[in-house]
Amino acid sequence: MTTTNQTSLRANTRRGLHARWRALRMLAAATLVGAALAGCTGEQFQKGYILPPGALEQIPIGASQDQVLIVMGTPSTVATLDGEVFYYISQRSERMVAFMNQKVVDQRVIAVYFDKNRRVRRLANYGLQDGKIFDFISRTTPTSGQEMSYLTPLFKLLSFN
Repeated sequence: MTTTNQTSLRANTRRGLHARWRALRMLAAATLVGAALAGCTGEQFQKGYILPPGALEQIPIGASQDQVLIVMGTPSTVATLDGEVFYYISQRSERMVAFMNQKVVDQRVIAVYFDKNRRVRRLANYGLQDGKIFDFISRTTPTSGQEMSYLTPLFKLLSFN
């Protein structure tokens, strides 16, 4: 081979290697951008008590306090309002982008009311509807009184906004 042919062959080889490296760098950059964007997808968070499916249906009126503990587990807090009340507190929030603040989507307080004989007197599933505390079982808004004065601070405590 002549010197001119060797120089031409080396130049072509260098151009080919340079083009491959450029393509490899572009692929790496595209992969890096894709991974960064994948990290920005939304997330959901569950805090507090997670209600097992069908748990409230397993607790009929008149059930014992022990049966409630077996089905629902240990309550988040306990109060004494005309008998004992178990409260199971939960909050669900989400954020659309990884670095943004969380937005509360749902807050719930499940209340199990007992009579003096430690039997279930009433069940309530409190949440917020239109900014007011609402019982999703009886479909009513509780009126002011001892029960309402206990629920309001619970919901204020849960909302971190």
